[in-house]
Amino acid sequence: MVAEVSMRGITKRFPGVLADDDVDFDVERGEIHALMGENGAGKSILMSMLAGVYRPDAGEIYIRGERHEFASPLDAIDAGIGMVFQSFKLFPSLTVAENVVFRSEPTKRGLIDRQAANRKVAEIAEKYGLALDPTARVDSVPVGVLQRVEIVKALYREARVLILDEPTAVLTPQETERLFDVLRALKADGRTIILITHKLNEVMAISDRVTVLRDGRNVASLVTADSSPAEITRHMTGRDVDLTTPPPARAPGEVVLDVRGLCVPGSGGRDAVSEASLFVRSGEVVGIAGVAGNGQVELAEAVIGMRRASAGSVSVRGEDLSRASIAQRRDGGIAYIPEDRHAVGSAGTADAIDNLALGHHRRAPLLRRGLLSRGAMLEHAKRLIGRFGVKIAGPSTPVGTLSGGNLQKVVVARELDYRSPLLIAEQPTRGVDIGAIESIHRELCEYRDAGGALLLISAELSEIMSLSSRILVMFEGRIVAEVPQAEADDALLGLYMAGHEPEDRHRPGSFAAALAAAALAAPAGSTTSEKGIAS
Repeated sequence: MVAEVSMRGITKRFPGVLADDDVDFDVERGEIHALMGENGAGKSILMSMLAGVYRPDAGEIYIRGERHEFASPLDAIDAGIGMVFQSFKLFPSLTVAENVVFRSEPTKRGLIDRQAANRKVAEIAEKYGLALDPTARVDSVPVGVLQRVEIVKALYREARVLILDEPTAVLTPQETERLFDVLRALKADGRTIILITHKLNEVMAISDRVTVLRDGRNVASLVTADSSPAEITRHMTGRDVDLTTPPPARAPGEVVLDVRGLCVPGSGGRDAVSEASLFVRSGEVVGIAGVAGNGQVELAEAVIGMRRASAGSVSVRGEDLSRASIAQRRDGGIAYIPEDRHAVGSAGTADAIDNLALGHHRRAPLLRRGLLSRGAMLEHAKRLIGRFGVKIAGPSTPVGTLSGGNLQKVVVARELDYRSPLLIAEQPTRGVDIGAIESIHRELCEYRDAGGALLLISAELSEIMSLSSRILVMFEGRIVAEVPQAEADDALLGLYMAGHEPEDRHRPGSFAAALAAAALAAPAGSTTSEKGIAS
């Protein structure tokens, strides 16, 4: 039987990096095939070559037995290859149907036939269970719907092979299940699905086979049903990985972050954040769960000072920082891992030395007698690169050349090493491999146990539930529920994230009432060490 996709001896080099090294990769028709590996293993680059984004330096690509050389994504589309990237390629001001048929519009008497476009999109969506309104503007629909638009766009162009890059990163558990139903329907129709993912539980649930890349080489091709998460992890990392989170070393201490009645303006005259109140204590992790676009990012940016609030207050260790600049808030005790590691978290053209020095450059040991010490900056960079396992040619390498996961390690390393009393972490493990997740979680727990206060915002519910003692749920800019770790599960949080009314015991109370309850619950005389945390 001829494979649907066969890649032979694929090699791709970038300056200082061998991304893929003589890789063989086969996918059968009508299967769901997971592609896994650590950051920098070559997964996305390999699939980008299959999708025509890059051209291999060596090797051959066969589609249904026929050799192809793709000079552009259009060539790959013509061969039946469609790819849904992590960053959706849609026009916000156009409708769903207009986005789907863009550059392939049906015409009638020389004009675009909008009715035919709407009808065709509706037919594809209905066939595969993709609930879509063809007439809705893309900028008015939730992020989960945007993914469906991208899938329909590929199917409209008659893609026989569909590549999905981290497809569940922005979905609720319920939306993930619906996506899996769609993938099963596509499989039943003879389509071939390739999933690039880090989520082992999803791989075990949906895939037929798994291919693992390590250091740019194919190290394993497995039948999923005959394998296990532990075996796949060993192939990925070369060792066993433990994601068990240790409980806090002691009871939480004093309030570090105090947010009261915060309102943050959004687009269209509506508040992105409305009347948000919360607190985080030293030695405590408070998680914020929510579907992307429900105010989590705006809340974090208002706390760090990137957005101005229209009402409410932000205090850190009793000091009102509501009108403070970003630099003043940093000096006041806030470290920040932003959601967008490219645009906000790093300077892509600068090297790792400079990027890892950001925020540290105004204090010793990097600052000596009013001047920056390049030698101290180099040693600082080497230490963090080694500690966090950043795969990089050297400290002088521009961080814009790194894989997304390795760039994330740079940002996380820099902010954790800042050792501020408060850390706001948005998606700290997004796009990183399971070995890096283990390392980052360990570092976050050590920060907590040293007395740090952590406000964690993550699309990964397993991460939120594992690390957080309290979980706040945001929906349409409001904090709608507060769930203790012991009562949290995917189904419950998923319902609250979708806007379902919370149970009475999970309704967020006023700050004063919640703080009073926390104080009553704390053991008498309990304290929290602040060893190692800047004061």
